[in-house]
Amino acid sequence: MSPWQIVTATGLAAIVEWVEAFTIVLAVALTIGWPRALGASLAAIVTLVVMTAVGGSLLLAGIDIQWLQAIVGIFLLFFGSRWLAKAIARAAGRVPLHDEEKAFAKTQNLLRGDVSAAWLVAYKGVLLEGLEVWLIVIALGAQTHTIDLAAAAAAGALVLVALAGAIIHRPLRRVPENSMKFFVGAMITAFGSYWSLHALGLQWPGEDAAILALVAFYLLTGIVAVLMLRTNKVRGVAA
Repeated sequence: MSPWQIVTATGLAAIVEWVEAFTIVLAVALTIGWPRALGASLAAIVTLVVMTAVGGSLLLAGIDIQWLQAIVGIFLLFFGSRWLAKAIARAAGRVPLHDEEKAFAKTQNLLRGDVSAAWLVAYKGVLLEGLEVWLIVIALGAQTHTIDLAAAAAAGALVLVALAGAIIHRPLRRVPENSMKFFVGAMITAFGSYWSLHALGLQWPGEDAAILALVAFYLLTGIVAVLMLRTNKVRGVAA
């Protein structure tokens, strides 16, 4: 797998998760102040960095490459197909699009000036959103021995979102989150398909180039699914 594929998949997935984490941190910061909210966020990020270092070392130590391919492939199939299914449902209008403004207001209403609870919400919010980033970093990085590169892409995405948030000081609702989830879901599902079947002994035509064909296949299949769901919805309303 080429470095740009690692960077693209990890970076885009991380942006989606960090945007959701930023919404939580912003709501907390306006409740208990930026220093405490950023302190909670930093504590969560340090936790994720430690988990990345430990998790990568454990996966790379003494595990047969074929078993690693199978484990990572199955995980990515599950994770990617879940993202793709959600993106399809939202694009088809079957599930409401994620609204950062509503998530922001909901978080603020839940906190209501409770300092200790707000700190914990910020920590848990960054940690839980970051866990999905961590899983992708470990899965893609361990399989291709590029954990440093995957982690750098995730860190770059974090810096990008943090800078955008610092400038705007509002929930980042203009980020095309569902479109990004659609594309990243297709990419991750493609990686999962490639490695799962490769672990079973399948030799893909064109080797790594087959991943691009799989990405295109899942994207086209997803688009067709969206069109079919929209058509059925219109017919249902008309009936």
